[in-house]
Amino acid sequence: MALSTNDRQAGVMPFSPETPQPEEASGDRMNLGDRHAQIKQIVQTKGFVTIEQLAREFGVTPQTIRRDINVLSKSGAIQRFHGGAGIASSTENVAYNERKIICFQEKRKIAAMVAEQIPDHASLFINIGTTTEAVAQALIHHKRLRIITNNLNVATILSSNENFEVIVTGGLVRHRDGGLIGEATIDFIQQFKVDFGIIGISGIDLDGTLLDFDYREVRVARAIIDNSRKVYLATDHTKFGRNAMVRLGNISEIDSLFTDQAPPPSLVEIMNQGEVRLFVT
Repeated sequence: MALSTNDRQAGVMPFSPETPQPEEASGDRMNLGDRHAQIKQIVQTKGFVTIEQLAREFGVTPQTIRRDINVLSKSGAIQRFHGGAGIASSTENVAYNERKIICFQEKRKIAAMVAEQIPDHASLFINIGTTTEAVAQALIHHKRLRIITNNLNVATILSSNENFEVIVTGGLVRHRDGGLIGEATIDFIQQFKVDFGIIGISGIDLDGTLLDFDYREVRVARAIIDNSRKVYLATDHTKFGRNAMVRLGNISEIDSLFTDQAPPPSLVEIMNQGEVRLFVT
């Protein structure tokens, strides 16, 4: 369901540390140090983990996990994100295989919303990312789409529909995720003007800045934005407030944001000013 940012704003609460509460049990206090050590190990292994996953793992409430994350993030051991915790780095992304399973169900729902907004017989760019790959899967039953992509996984998914015309850009293949990047990729994209550009992102700063980890990937995404009549950003809530070192642009430059939870108020305000439509599952 499509909601305007003004409609959503009244119900959006700021993301902030939880007010301290008593621990669930005395045993929880005794095991606090061990739990913190295990949380750090899990984050280092997985790259990112949600609050809900940690709460199930340790048999405590999400509020307790939020307090744990706050303590560990202040010490620099991990980095707090909206909805979870990750490696304390703005230079390196979570591994592709891990990103594929993070918020898997949420990505499917986001993808279904995006697909509902794409008409048959449309032309579109689709860039690198696990969420955009979910969008490709959600588009598989459309008719007569023309897709230009720098994502080999997207091309593989969509080429199974014989009514689609799938065009793969040139460029350097990034082995870890099947992404195509580089000057050849940019030059290829700049030959076209399409109806929709569908992009993912690694992080959205609370000032509205869109962020990613690879400057070459960012330059390709920038070309997609500049050569699309409408730009759809598909991302789950864990990207709100997440850091990465390369700037792509501002959220006010996109036409619609598709996500699974309402963004923090500072982002909602920027989106309102830019007349960005908000779709929330």
